[in-house]
Amino acid sequence: MATILLFAPLLGALICGLFWQVIGEKAGMVIATALLFLSALLSWVLFLSYDGVAESIQVLRFIDSGTLVGDWAIRLDRLTTVMLIVVTTVSALVHLYSFGYMAHDENWTEEEDYRARFFAYLSLFTFAMLMLVTADNLVQIFFGWEGVGLASYLLIGFYWKKQSAGAAAMKAFIVNRVGDFGFLIGIMMLYFLTDSVRFDDIFASAEQLSQTTIHFLWTDWNAINVACFFLFVGAMGKSAQLFLHTWLPDAMEGPTPVSALIHAATMVTAGVFLVSRFSPLMEYADEARAFIVLIGAFTAFFAATVGLVQNDIKRVIAYSTCSQLGYMFVAAGLGVYSVAMFHLLTHAFFKAMLFLGAGSVIHGMHHEQDMRNYGGLRSKMPYTFWAMMIGTLAITGVGIPLTHFGFAGFVSKDAIIESAFGGGATYAFWILVAGAAMTSFYSWRLMFMTFYGKPRGDRETHDHAHESPLTMLIPLAVLAVGAVFAGMLWYEPFFGSEASVHAWFGDSIVMLSDNHVIHAAHEAPAWVKVSPFIAMLAGLALAYLFYIRSPHLPGQLAQNQPILYRFLLNKWYFDEIYDAIFVRPSIALGRLLWKRGDERSIDGFLNGLSLNVIPRLNRVYARAQSGYLYTYAFAMVLGIAALVTYVTLTGGAH
Repeated sequence: MATILLFAPLLGALICGLFWQVIGEKAGMVIATALLFLSALLSWVLFLSYDGVAESIQVLRFIDSGTLVGDWAIRLDRLTTVMLIVVTTVSALVHLYSFGYMAHDENWTEEEDYRARFFAYLSLFTFAMLMLVTADNLVQIFFGWEGVGLASYLLIGFYWKKQSAGAAAMKAFIVNRVGDFGFLIGIMMLYFLTDSVRFDDIFASAEQLSQTTIHFLWTDWNAINVACFFLFVGAMGKSAQLFLHTWLPDAMEGPTPVSALIHAATMVTAGVFLVSRFSPLMEYADEARAFIVLIGAFTAFFAATVGLVQNDIKRVIAYSTCSQLGYMFVAAGLGVYSVAMFHLLTHAFFKAMLFLGAGSVIHGMHHEQDMRNYGGLRSKMPYTFWAMMIGTLAITGVGIPLTHFGFAGFVSKDAIIESAFGGGATYAFWILVAGAAMTSFYSWRLMFMTFYGKPRGDRETHDHAHESPLTMLIPLAVLAVGAVFAGMLWYEPFFGSEASVHAWFGDSIVMLSDNHVIHAAHEAPAWVKVSPFIAMLAGLALAYLFYIRSPHLPGQLAQNQPILYRFLLNKWYFDEIYDAIFVRPSIALGRLLWKRGDERSIDGFLNGLSLNVIPRLNRVYARAQSGYLYTYAFAMVLGIAALVTYVTLTGGAH
């Protein structure tokens, strides 16, 4: 079963990508989608029937060289089964959704084969992601890690005729290479320290590594802290954490189904999965985990502030994703990996639904993405409206305070905030509460600007706005079920008592005996548990005031605070800073090597030497090769005369 669900997407990618001309484009799309639904069905069967016993299923021998034994195997445990349902469910629904969304894409002509290629890329991405989450060793997880990066590059730059899409794909690829380099250093360190790439061997050495010191950068460091730090650098790139986040908003240049698949539920959550998978090491790496909490908290705050002023509907949701990933890393850094996975699971449902809902709006509005040109779309797109309303209720955290009854985000996000307080990270607690208020504001701002008020922008576009086809609405309905019930259904195994969490996850997540953050979170004061709900209400009230009651206030505020407004609109100027520090110097260096190195040195001097000087010398030397004996005898006499002269002038031999 596990082997079938792993290789079904790869088979779909091969059939749809290589043989669509034989079987037909539509048939290739149907086969790829059917195989994804088969994979999703088997994932749910495996998840619901899993007995808690971890096992490793051998697929084939991959690398076997000395102590470097990296066989291709499927690691089945509770953590794997959770990721399997997330990846395959969202991917299958995105495949179905793409039938409607990509049916008449204005970026392509009807003669072009973009649909089959698009579905092949989606299936290839899913296979790479499944490789990652089922990995049993460092070699395999890195293979899946880089495969996901390749597939995301192909999908983000799918509209290759648009220069902005190509630039966004290149940016995502390069920024992720920075994080992947850190990940690779972490992998090499672990192999060097443990002499193995197998997870079981590495995890068994965790306590020993915590007592090992290595010399790095002119000083001594705790080995496990350094290794975990570099592993997290890899996670920062894939999960778009602060400083390595700049690729995520630009990745919205890809088709909207790509945004839902890559940037909501799968690729960006790979970093959270990585930290949770390496929990046996992370538990001993206190300094590394403190760094994870710091980066996660400030990422949540930074992305939320930028999301307040964005006008592109997909970019608002993209920064929301970045912010929510920060929440997950705070939980992972605090040592409550089950809570991080809880929010990963619930977030997959409501964020994928928000992205697909945004795609439905864009599709109905003839590819208009600026929310300032929306308004009053409730009557035009009622099903899309209610789907996005459910997603908004989930992400903002609507529920019954002091209980675990509410929409999915209410349960999982509150669990993280309570864990931050219980874990003693007070600064992270207040930052996340502030982030919850901003999340509520920009989420309701999106809803009010899109579906409420009077139509804005082009009148003809509004008049022809329409609801999306069933192939796009059915995935929204399925995801809505998860957005409503996922938090309540799986509250106990993810955030119940410590005993229930340990029993459900088994050895797939390790929390040491002195890790009592979950217990402390449950013992948090009532005001702590209510604070996210109050923050949500504050954000809702402010959004209602700004965009329903007094819609002139946002413009006035932007005029009164131009510096702050431009600072947020320009995303804290990270792109401009990176451009000044990295991009321009790199271009200048490249131009220097091109003009002086290539043109002057190679094309100029060396080529000139080889094309001008050497042929002339060759002609001179050729004249000496006359073929006459007296010429060579004369040369020998000259040589002997020169030798005798040299010996005489230097004093002779001693």
